[in-house]
Amino acid sequence: MASGGHTGAVTTSSLAPRIEPVRPVTSEYVVSGEAVELEVRYARLGSRMLALMIDFIVQIILYLILAVVIGISLTVVGSSGLADGALVAALGTILLATVLIGYPVGCEMLFRGRTLGKFALGLRVVRDDGGPIRFRHSLIRALVAVAVEWPGLVLPVLTWALCLGTMLANPRGKRVGDLAAGTIVIHDRTPAGWGWVPAMPPQLAAWAALLDLTGLDDDLALAVRHFLSRNRQLAEPARTRLGLALAREVSRCTTPPPPPNVPGWVYLAAVLAERHRRAAHRLVAARAATATIWGRLGPRA
Repeated sequence: MASGGHTGAVTTSSLAPRIEPVRPVTSEYVVSGEAVELEVRYARLGSRMLALMIDFIVQIILYLILAVVIGISLTVVGSSGLADGALVAALGTILLATVLIGYPVGCEMLFRGRTLGKFALGLRVVRDDGGPIRFRHSLIRALVAVAVEWPGLVLPVLTWALCLGTMLANPRGKRVGDLAAGTIVIHDRTPAGWGWVPAMPPQLAAWAALLDLTGLDDDLALAVRHFLSRNRQLAEPARTRLGLALAREVSRCTTPPPPPNVPGWVYLAAVLAERHRRAAHRLVAARAATATIWGRLGPRA
């Protein structure tokens, strides 16, 4: 079979790589929507409060900048007699909504689950199954935060205590917004393992090093990993159809094409193994850079 003219023949036997045993799920593991076990380290109260403090400082700066811009605009408009109390009140409401809701939602969409505070602390918001959040998840978290967490417009002192108690009591460190949106906050710079990842086929190692994987998103990579690790549990002809579809989809968003006559599952395994290798390399580099920075800032003898 040719997938997009690239992947070669995929047969029933070729879609059956060796399956590694899956470890039991504990509080440090999540199971993705594709039934793939992911090892994570949940962010607890301390790191999340530090990230919130950074975000709070950024929001104050953003508020001041926008307030100055609005003030200048009102001065210009007021000279023509168009500004009144209703306009000022409306602009004030828009300003607060932009700072309290627009900032976290915009950052989490732009930076894939991270605000500036979370980015500084190495945290990321993901779905309960470990997948990337969508706009609705981020919006729900922001709305709940404004209403009952921070700043907490509804009974602020009581809701602050409720939020802290929820985070301390929840085994995943979830706040009320996470419970409402179905999300968790994890350490993005975690040394935890990746669960099952296919080994790189030796004959494709040199080719895989040249791959452009920028078009391969998280959801498709998770689907490929699930297929490779669970395909023996799939019955024919569904297994072959799914393998063909995944190989075609991957081939459309990656370059260069694989060598001729490469079985489909070998092609998918090589792509996934190379993606894992590069992600692990980035993680090691990030941890080394962090250690260097903290080493310079730390106390000296």
